[in-house]
Amino acid sequence: MASVEIVTIGTEILLGHLVDTNSVHIAHALADHGVDVYANHSVGDNAGRLAAMLEDVLERADGAVTTGGLGPTVDDLTKDAVARAVRKQLVLHEPSLRAIEERFKQFGRPMTDNNRRQAYLPEGCIVMDNPHGTAPGFIALRDDGKFVACMPGVPREMKPMLAERLLPWLVQRFALRDAIYTKTLHTVGIGESTLDSKVEDLFRTLENPKIAMLAHGGRVDVKIMAKARSREEADAMIEPVAAELRKRIGSGYYGDDDTTLSAAIVRRLAERGLTLATAESCTGGAIADAIVEAPGASAAFRGAIVAYANDVKIALLNVPERTLEATGAVSEETAVAMARGARDRLGADVVIATTGIAGPLGGTQDKPVGLVWFGLAFGDGEIETRRLTFPGDRADIRERATIAALGLIWRRIERDVQAPLGVQAQTGVP
Repeated sequence: MASVEIVTIGTEILLGHLVDTNSVHIAHALADHGVDVYANHSVGDNAGRLAAMLEDVLERADGAVTTGGLGPTVDDLTKDAVARAVRKQLVLHEPSLRAIEERFKQFGRPMTDNNRRQAYLPEGCIVMDNPHGTAPGFIALRDDGKFVACMPGVPREMKPMLAERLLPWLVQRFALRDAIYTKTLHTVGIGESTLDSKVEDLFRTLENPKIAMLAHGGRVDVKIMAKARSREEADAMIEPVAAELRKRIGSGYYGDDDTTLSAAIVRRLAERGLTLATAESCTGGAIADAIVEAPGASAAFRGAIVAYANDVKIALLNVPERTLEATGAVSEETAVAMARGARDRLGADVVIATTGIAGPLGGTQDKPVGLVWFGLAFGDGEIETRRLTFPGDRADIRERATIAALGLIWRRIERDVQAPLGVQAQTGVP
């Protein structure tokens, strides 16, 4: 089994001027071929710092995979640093020079002297041709067998070089047979610490497959990773663990891999012959937008009423004026009235209503920025409510409220909900 660390090179990455997408693509590709990725680094255009980092990497792993710094300009210092790390000299690689000269002929542009620098490579390296650009890639080998593989930073040049040159070399060099296969279980409405308590023993004891958790945007994913010779072999290892996890998670689980929460809701509503509508104030139609993104939404979704102003709440949702005067637009009573009004107006079986303070202005001690009241109507029953307070800026609050609303819908239509919704103040997600 090969082990590597990924190094993306460029001061523009460290300054935040360029988003590093290369390392994500490389990590996925390496995992798919059974290569263990120990770490991911970024370093600026400084030969000394890069050389020191590469030397450290080669102490821990079989090799480093780098992108960036192979151009002709004065700040393209990758080759100098790599040569120092593998203790080799830079020498002119004539075939690469001819390929660069031919490339410029194709461009119809004169080749400047600094482009000649791109053909100087570490002595004895394995050259990776670059038909999509001028800079060749290469795999520099240290005398002890450790390696540094260098590819261009431009994704359209890096990706084919990785697939067509580097990965086949790694497979042959390390006789790679196994690959890493994954399945992701999605959850909503269950906190990371609560979920951790449900799966802690599996996390500690499982080796192959392993599990990991990732919290994001009011949801938590559980990823199951298996190292195996084939997808079929991996699935046989993964599925018993997945089944156990689904049982432990309960109604918070809504799907695997590419399944979205809105798609899971639409599917479940359609299966049960139920319809859905939304009455939105602070979320501004975001819940409805998420629902209609799901294929087949027309089978379940009736429509939405976005009632931001109080007079619109009165006119379209029949929210009593006295309710708004007595409790305000952001209140449990208003959320209940909005849900009831949308249920009557749109004739849906399930209705979610939202009213809150997205900020940055408008908050008070009793009603801080981030406060959102939810009203959930299910059939002809009582309107269930939930008060949540979300952190973040205006966009964060609206996004979190949208996910929370979808989570409330999901957990309500799932019959194995462990406890009814209440009206007590809570912070976080439902």
